[in-house]
Amino acid sequence: MITSGQPLISSLSDFTLVTEQTVSELIRKAKTTTCQLDPLPTSLVKACLPSISPMITNIINSSLTTGTVPLTLKLAAITPILKKPGADPSDLNHYRPISNLPFISKTLERVVAAQLQSHLDINNLHEPFQSGFRPKHSTETALVKITNDLLLAADSGLLTILILLDLSAAFDTISHPLLLDRLAGIGITGAALSWFTSYLTGRQQFVQLSNHKSGCSGVSLGVPQGSVLGPLLFTTYLLPLGTLLRHHGVHFHCYADDTQVYISTKPTAAIPPTSLITCLEEIRSWMSRNFLKLNGNKTEALLIGSKSTLTKSQHTPAPLIIIDGFPVPFSSKVKSLGVILDNTLSFAPHIHNITRTAFFHLRNIARLRPSLTQSSTEILVHSFVTSRIDYCNALLTGLPTKLINRLQIIQNSAARIITRTKSSDHITPVLIQLHWLPVHYRIQYKTLLLTYKALHNLAPSYLCDLLQEYTTSRSLRSTSAGLLCIPTSRLTTMGARSFSCSAPRLWNSHPPHIKQSDTITTFKSQLKTHLFKLAHNV
Repeated sequence: MITSGQPLISSLSDFTLVTEQTVSELIRKAKTTTCQLDPLPTSLVKACLPSISPMITNIINSSLTTGTVPLTLKLAAITPILKKPGADPSDLNHYRPISNLPFISKTLERVVAAQLQSHLDINNLHEPFQSGFRPKHSTETALVKITNDLLLAADSGLLTILILLDLSAAFDTISHPLLLDRLAGIGITGAALSWFTSYLTGRQQFVQLSNHKSGCSGVSLGVPQGSVLGPLLFTTYLLPLGTLLRHHGVHFHCYADDTQVYISTKPTAAIPPTSLITCLEEIRSWMSRNFLKLNGNKTEALLIGSKSTLTKSQHTPAPLIIIDGFPVPFSSKVKSLGVILDNTLSFAPHIHNITRTAFFHLRNIARLRPSLTQSSTEILVHSFVTSRIDYCNALLTGLPTKLINRLQIIQNSAARIITRTKSSDHITPVLIQLHWLPVHYRIQYKTLLLTYKALHNLAPSYLCDLLQEYTTSRSLRSTSAGLLCIPTSRLTTMGARSFSCSAPRLWNSHPPHIKQSDTITTFKSQLKTHLFKLAHNV
């Protein structure tokens, strides 16, 4: 059965053979990491590519033609590492298995993944609200969409129940027969389906710890860890879940196995709604039938709305959600894809967490600063500090200045450590010297970049659909200015902060020549220059 319900434009019965040039390009772009199962180091393979690429190409094309994967390419070496520093090494639950596959195996998978991806694109088989492992998608685009919906619901006086479902080892429990049925249902047939059958069956792995090596054991479930195809096969396996959620009229968004379900309701209505309870039970049942374990004791829930709406809801009985026999209480905050969300989407707990973590790293970098060059200090600061300030910062649009200033203090401290500037010296010349945009303008930069991408189909469709070009019935000068429609909102603290409202407002306020940039590279350059001049009056 075709998951999307739409007729297939084409099927994939045979893989297209690849040329030496294509294989060489894939190998050059691959990371120079070597698995202990490789007969040659990857660096040597790249150095001798003209001599080795014909042989590798023959191996790949032979596998594609015959629909079989050699056993030697289905063997994985597992290295266990502790999940957290200081964890008890005697407890096996504290280890994360890291799987390594032969270099040629990953090259073969990249060839197949490209053709499977093309088949999904041509037939429009992707789940629109699955942002994991897809070009143009990211955790930030997923969170922008989710928070946009939550802010607009709160602006309308509604309460939203957000549930973050937790799955246990989802990649490791996938049923191979069911996965092959999914592939057949989306038009994978013939030699191509035979290849996937061979790829999934007869796999083995062993554990390597220091000089100790275990015997080989078979792998009869799950998608291969450390593989190129694994994530794409996993998202294909989850395709029916979207159909189930739509049937109940529940909003959702997935990032790989992170599934977020949310539904809005009036504060006077029953919480949770009956439709949500029914939907959650069907999700649990579907996952059970598909060998996926839904963790009720690790699932989190959050009730979101404006302060006044949340106050009204306090007069109703305490809501109760039960998943797989476990009651799920409402939290005051939850962590979603690395961002802390609270009841009013103030992001104050998230900024507090960034501040605490960033200053911890800054103190450590400051201790090492006498032994570091300025360039190496910048690398450490970008890795541990500014990357945290910039992560998903489009969500911070429209927040009060006092919250943004807390992040600005972090940036100022980082700049002083890099340049060894005294705390009594003015910070603006330092930021100009480093060519850094202040935090407020970094947030604007990210929002405008997402807007440009959405307008040029370089962003997920769910972001593109949030923006609408401004049109008039008469020919006006504003028609050619590249303006966007600004939807009306009721609350500046809620609806006005949503991407669909804040992005057009910000976009319209910038010069036309920047908005009309031909390429994204030009847009980035001109936008940063423009914001830099605004920020520092230069």
